[in-house]
Amino acid sequence: MIDFEYVSKFYEGDREALFEVNFRLAPGEMAFLTGHSGAGKSTLLRLLLGLETASSGAVRVAGTNLADLSGEKLARYRRRVGVVFQDPNLEEDLTVFDNVALPLRISGFSESDIPRRVMAALSRVDLSEQALVSPKLLSGGQQQRVGIARAIVHRPALLIADEPTGNLDPELSARVMRMFTQFQQLGVTILVATHERAVVESLPFRRLVIERGRLISDGLGSKR
Repeated sequence: MIDFEYVSKFYEGDREALFEVNFRLAPGEMAFLTGHSGAGKSTLLRLLLGLETASSGAVRVAGTNLADLSGEKLARYRRRVGVVFQDPNLEEDLTVFDNVALPLRISGFSESDIPRRVMAALSRVDLSEQALVSPKLLSGGQQQRVGIARAIVHRPALLIADEPTGNLDPELSARVMRMFTQFQQLGVTILVATHERAVVESLPFRRLVIERGRLISDGLGSKR
């Protein structure tokens, strides 16, 4: 599903963000991307989302080189990827239902199909009863779960999470990670960027460790 083929990224002044990063995630695989602040995690995710292009090497998703995409093709690719951020950035003037429905409406889904998909996504994160509520009335953990529902409502084959538990307490963090595990069991490929050791060590998934732009470790966590 995801192939990084000796990917390097340099910014102005030859500042090195990534250097010859090489790894592959198979369809339906889940992995953690870890490393200190400034190690290169965000750059790697931006390349994977097509927000930037590699200076050398190739980033491929499902066999497509993202450097070959532009305009509407790139926009369509991004719409097929689910993304969860540390801050879900919900629209407070919209209901929970309409926040989750946004990606579907942007992608041109029929209005008759949207309610079923939205309610199915909300059901997966246990928020069906809050569909008509304003996000302002929800807890931080509930808002993050709305963000997750919005990311999966279009049933993406690839889900990217950038520090998804950064603002949550340990109990809520564990709940969010259980949700990701359930999605992975349904065949979704998932890459979770986090610096939280407790989150990484709680699950026996592959760990990609970035340090100063280099992939220094690629292995499985210990089984529990």
